[in-house]
Amino acid sequence: MSDPKAWSVEGEGVALWVRLTPKGGRDALAGVETLADGRAVLKARVRAAPEDGRANEALVALIAAALGAPKRSVQIASGHTARLKKLFIAGDPASLVAALEKSGAKNDG
Repeated sequence: MSDPKAWSVEGEGVALWVRLTPKGGRDALAGVETLADGRAVLKARVRAAPEDGRANEALVALIAAALGAPKRSVQIASGHTARLKKLFIAGDPASLVAALEKSGAKNDG
């Protein structure tokens, strides 16, 4: 059995599940974590506080920069006010998956 992935190809892009830590001291991706229920999520931390959508905006900017995608192609599909979020990144799925694998979205175990 292979390691679970924090993303899947959906239509004209990639769905990405993220566990966000706001006020995390720095903006960074910190690998993939497997939750107790078996789901995989990409760990992300941002400096911004979770007020007025600032942490969500920082997350969108972080993901866009990590994948080399425009910010407008990254959308929060669900979990706007939760730590666990589902994002959708529009674009070529093959290049997005390659960028995710290269960006440190590897399973930490």
